[in-house]
Amino acid sequence: MIVDMSKHFSAWQLIRYSLPSIAMMIFTSIYGIVDGLFVSNFAGKTAFAAINLILPFVMILSVTGFMIGTGGSALVAKTRGEGKDELANRYFTMLIIFTFVLGLALAIIGAVTMEAVALALGATEQMMPYCVIYGRLLMISLPFFSLQYAFQSFFVTAGKPMLGFAVIVVAGVANMILDAVLVGFLGLGVEGAAIATCVSEYLGGGIPLIYFARKNSSFLHFVRTPIQWRAIGKACLNGSSEMVTNIAMSIVAILYNFQLMSYIGEEGVAAYGVIMYTAMIFAAIFMGYNVGTSPLLSFQYGAQNRREMRSIMIKSIVIVILAGIMMLGASEALAAPICFVFTSYDAYLYDITVNGFRIYAICYLFIGFSMYGSAFFTALNNGVISALISFLRTLVFETSSVLILPAIIGVNGIWLSVTVAEIFSLAVTSACIIAFRKRYGYGKKYTYSKDRMLAGQ
Repeated sequence: MIVDMSKHFSAWQLIRYSLPSIAMMIFTSIYGIVDGLFVSNFAGKTAFAAINLILPFVMILSVTGFMIGTGGSALVAKTRGEGKDELANRYFTMLIIFTFVLGLALAIIGAVTMEAVALALGATEQMMPYCVIYGRLLMISLPFFSLQYAFQSFFVTAGKPMLGFAVIVVAGVANMILDAVLVGFLGLGVEGAAIATCVSEYLGGGIPLIYFARKNSSFLHFVRTPIQWRAIGKACLNGSSEMVTNIAMSIVAILYNFQLMSYIGEEGVAAYGVIMYTAMIFAAIFMGYNVGTSPLLSFQYGAQNRREMRSIMIKSIVIVILAGIMMLGASEALAAPICFVFTSYDAYLYDITVNGFRIYAICYLFIGFSMYGSAFFTALNNGVISALISFLRTLVFETSSVLILPAIIGVNGIWLSVTVAEIFSLAVTSACIIAFRKRYGYGKKYTYSKDRMLAGQ
């Protein structure tokens, strides 16, 4: 079934519409989580710490697909809202081609530099072989992982969010089964985990390629098109905030690992890995909601329906705030059992993981608002403001906090740093939303008068 983007959406309908995208993001996050679960329990904490040390570098290489997907889907949805469906399909086709080629180039670079990067990240002699083999194997499927990120957004723009969800379920289940067989049963350790992830990424990126290359019932399909660098540049600029966010999250993870190696050692990196798995799931919920609802906002922006733009914005802010409160409650209640699943074999590792988990969880109260604010401006095709929010939130506030707070209050400052950064980000995001309300027409007074004018009243 194709979803009509021009209709009015209630809060519950927004949630229902975004659920497939949320599920897609969660299943994508599960790849690394399942790898970590099996490696931690079957290969030990050194191998577990190693894959968590090198994984941020792999994620940095893959986020170009997320950048092109979010920025490109905003461009494609806006073009469709203007009634230019054929042009939208040309944009879609060239952006997918560009994603694959760029992913291939980055995979080659990553494979060549993997050992040097692992050394620079602080890998010990025992961790180094695990880092290198895991990272290099993941480079084999990196172009398809980038495509998978891109298609997550484009499935929503194509009006087929449930189909996108089905693809990710297939890929996620394949990853879980192969981890159980290769790591749990055959004992292949990090190599088995990497192979399982590669197969799942080939499925996640390859199945949509086949779907959109054939005649289908969605709003989008591949067409013959020349490469238009201006459109590609616009999509990349528009999605740059999402790329900045994901790269910065990886950089912050690298800094976390560096600080934890200094303050605690290998156990600190392993503990952070467990905490980040939960953080990845919760961040995936927010990102999925943003991916699912942003094309609706972009469509209304292209159609100049200011009233519906405002409606979507207000309802979304309320939704992400309530979600953050529930996430904090769930984290505090489930900290002990979640940490036990990963670290039951080591009492000291379990204790420091539970402590860090509960302190880190406070950030969930604030993180959703800033993530939505950045996605909001991406949907309005204002990549500059979106990137500014993401840049300040991560590369300024988070990196500063993780470097400064531990020097003041010790190791707990590491766990608390994201919360401090998110409070500053909330203030910046609020200021941007207020400052641009008249320009885009989602301010209440402007909205209603503009709607009447557009309707000829």
